[in-house]
Amino acid sequence: MGKSDEKFRIDDNRFMATKANLSRQGNMLEAAKQIRDYVESGMTQADISRKIDASPMHVSDCLMLLKKATKKIIEWIEGGQITASLVVEMLKVIHPLEVENAIKLTLAKRESTEEPNVSGKKQVKPLTRLEIEEVYGLPVTPKSKKENSIPNKINNITQKSATNSIYNFTEDTDKPFISETDFDKAVALLKRKKNIILQGPPGVGKTFIARKLAYEIMHEVKNENIEMIQFHQSYSYEDFIQGLRPTSKGGFELRNGIFYTFCQKALKHPKEEFFFIIDEINRGNLSKVFGELMMLIEADKRHEKYALKLTYTEDEKDRFHVPENLFIIGTMNTADRSLAIVDYALRRRFAFFPLRPDYGETFKSFLSEKGVSDNLVEHLCLSITKVNSKIKEDKNLGDGFQIGHSYFCSFNKGDDESKWWDDILSFELQHLLDEIWFDDSAKATEMIKILSR
Repeated sequence: MGKSDEKFRIDDNRFMATKANLSRQGNMLEAAKQIRDYVESGMTQADISRKIDASPMHVSDCLMLLKKATKKIIEWIEGGQITASLVVEMLKVIHPLEVENAIKLTLAKRESTEEPNVSGKKQVKPLTRLEIEEVYGLPVTPKSKKENSIPNKINNITQKSATNSIYNFTEDTDKPFISETDFDKAVALLKRKKNIILQGPPGVGKTFIARKLAYEIMHEVKNENIEMIQFHQSYSYEDFIQGLRPTSKGGFELRNGIFYTFCQKALKHPKEEFFFIIDEINRGNLSKVFGELMMLIEADKRHEKYALKLTYTEDEKDRFHVPENLFIIGTMNTADRSLAIVDYALRRRFAFFPLRPDYGETFKSFLSEKGVSDNLVEHLCLSITKVNSKIKEDKNLGDGFQIGHSYFCSFNKGDDESKWWDDILSFELQHLLDEIWFDDSAKATEMIKILSR
């Protein structure tokens, strides 16, 4: 690792470390993290040194630190303190040095609670997924039934996880309540536009369908390639893209937001698809949150030549662009009167796909399989359809205020279906209809009579 001509895998697109940034941090650990971020092209150690204006010895020390972290992780695996498959999953999400720190913290926390075995020594048990998540909140997947041996190269982390399964919407036994034709239309729209917003009333399965769209395009259930957040009124550009954050020492440091970080992850693996799901997208101040992304998320601007300098970037050479293998899926509630209209400039960047309640044969079969009697299934679907028609016909409401399916998905076999239905009417739909017709209580009462058995 000390030879100046030794090759390292570097991704030039992810080069965000500048001379000013490195000298300001003066921290070998942080420098090592930044150097390790270059994972795609083949720069030499000497090239790295020149590019970041640091001494070859400094670069060599940083890389040696990474090598030591990797060696320590391997020792933990061989000692049975953590499983190899869990490390592989963790390395898909965070840096080797952070993996090492997560294991250290968890082992230290656990040490005081472990009971000695018969020989008087403490029993060493492999770390569990939940223990690691408790320390770092990592979105790792459960370990597979068959543990993999430690990879020969720690960089070999892009292999398909044993827990991933092939996905095909046609064969999905847990389909959302949407026709295959409409689902295919949404898939085609997302592929063409790169950005789509699923809009509709509450309870039609917008978030559920968003994940299914991702699975269909990837052709597999691969949750590590999906990131999901929910917008709210306090969400900012600094949370989403990049901004200054206070440190424990009383100063400030530049930190990357969740979307910026996810884009870098997508850039690492250009042959894979990545999906960023924004739940309740219209709850945020979109112009404020997106900033420069107004242009960069456009399908024909997903290229390095359109890269822009971000608001908080100091070096003119540091540019950012959204990779073409990243798709954005938003969900939008059309029934909330308190939400602002989506910015027209942003609206042009998205395709809008409407989702409506469908109480047809697919939903009827779903209820029957849950154990609901045929009589109640028929009454539920007919009465809800009738009420939804009244809602659509009301000029002050429209189809965006219809009653969605999620109210009726909680039934379990063995439940008292009469009590179940009465509870839904009394404690859920009654209040919903009172809110919908807040200026016409008689209308709300009429709808409850239609729904009552």
